[in-house]
Amino acid sequence: MVLDNLGSSLRGTMDTLRGKSRLDEEDVEEIVKEIQRSLLQADVEVDLVMDLSSSIEERALNEEPPGGTSARDHILKIVYEEMVDVVGESTELPLEPQTIMLSGLQGSGKTTTAAKIAWWFAKKGLRPAVIQTDTFRPGSYQQAKQMAESAEVQFYGDPDAENPVQIARDGLEATADADVHIVDTAGRHALEADLIDEIEEIEGAVDPDRNLLVLDAAIGQGAKAQAREFDDAIGVDGVAITKLDGTAKGGGALTAVNETDSSIAFLGTGETVQDIERFEPDGFISRLLGMGDLKQLSERVERAMAETQEGEDDWEPEDMLQGSFTLKDMQRQMDAMNKMGPLDQVMDMIPGMGGGMMDQLPDDAMDVTQDRMRNFEVIMDSMTDEELEDPRSIGASQVKRIAQGSGTEEETVQELLQQHKMMDRTLNQFQGMGDGDMQRMMKKMQGEGGGGMDGMGPFG
Repeated sequence: MVLDNLGSSLRGTMDTLRGKSRLDEEDVEEIVKEIQRSLLQADVEVDLVMDLSSSIEERALNEEPPGGTSARDHILKIVYEEMVDVVGESTELPLEPQTIMLSGLQGSGKTTTAAKIAWWFAKKGLRPAVIQTDTFRPGSYQQAKQMAESAEVQFYGDPDAENPVQIARDGLEATADADVHIVDTAGRHALEADLIDEIEEIEGAVDPDRNLLVLDAAIGQGAKAQAREFDDAIGVDGVAITKLDGTAKGGGALTAVNETDSSIAFLGTGETVQDIERFEPDGFISRLLGMGDLKQLSERVERAMAETQEGEDDWEPEDMLQGSFTLKDMQRQMDAMNKMGPLDQVMDMIPGMGGGMMDQLPDDAMDVTQDRMRNFEVIMDSMTDEELEDPRSIGASQVKRIAQGSGTEEETVQELLQQHKMMDRTLNQFQGMGDGDMQRMMKKMQGEGGGGMDGMGPFG
């Protein structure tokens, strides 16, 4: 995730405060230095770094921690609040008819982002349309069309036309029945005068309700000049930060937000149209500091379960708590997990599971886990319906057949059966639990792991 190194170093610094009830000047100085170093390494602009670190230092030295609050939790609360203030509020995007225009340099991910935003609005119950006006980059029309088809949204473009302004006008007319129009514009390798002229003309033609600047998370210090020029030309209402699934530092994008006095609208976290998040400042910083993000996690779970249940009218997740837990149930659960996105992103959202715990795992730990899940899926595809419904009936000869059919080792098949047995045993413990028992368990999880929203977490 963006600023991962920052989060890791901050958590390491916080851990040095464990057991302390009060902060002295030396502690505060050390923490502020670490924050400055981490932010600068993440490509956050110097003036912004100094403002943030000064605010943290002043509050840490002058504010008294509430009774019973450790020094670590007190400074964590201050850092959390100040960083949320820096990233600002999320860009306002009401769920109503509107036109959104995307701008940015070539390679920033505008075309993919256009389809992702359209998909997001479609999931909210609106009818979006993507209008592709890029006549500069070869293949842009085909890419945009394919992405719109993946998102299952309306699309307009004209590969034979040469005037992007006319394409925009025609596109609005052709998709007049859509609720949300997302206009994708051409990029260049640099901020050339003709690029600025072109987006100004398109803006005049489509009269967008919002202009979103699309920035690659790896942009670095160049973000400041870029953001200023786009802001001067058409005004920037919000920023969509892309490619957060890589090793990008991300600080340049935060600098751009500050430079344009705008806000962050969306975060792109992968290559498919589903890999997009609405930016929520408290959850974003909470995840960064290792305290989870229950709101984003809840949204992903609901979406994944809804998609998993499509076409399976006879299956409800709650049924697993009523009767026996079969391998078919496990298969559906793994399918839902895959729909939630990369495992490391999901782990980051679970209070107590991301952050510091992830720091202690080997770099390839999540890859190994994903590979293991894929092996399990292949194995279950090689089983009969009877075996999936009654895994206890699977004997040694069947294990051998399943291993050969799936191209895996017999030990891996046994591992899957053992994993199912453990999950079945765990679910049996939930059977008969009342709502009060469930609520107590959730409160215990939140208290242990954190979650920076709505009073949850270590300083709730």
